[in-house]
Amino acid sequence: MLSDYTRHQQGIIKRYYENFDKIQVQRLSELVTELYLAEGKKRDKLWQSAATAMQKLKLPQQRIDHVVGKKDPALLAAVVKELTAN
Repeated sequence: MLSDYTRHQQGIIKRYYENFDKIQVQRLSELVTELYLAEGKKRDKLWQSAATAMQKLKLPQQRIDHVVGKKDPALLAAVVKELTAN
């Protein structure tokens, strides 16, 4: 419950949820860079993180599966570009 938090904490929580989409898009952008540099198991874990972020942004599951299935950072970069254009 929000009443369990101080007024300051409530403001922080409120701003977090107001900017949730921007935060997830920023996370995806960072993941693109990390994916270009990562190898092996780390790369697989980064793709899982990207899928989670896209789900939180409510992208269609079919599109998420396509992007993650191809494992091409350029495709993910295109998704980020599209999301930032809106």
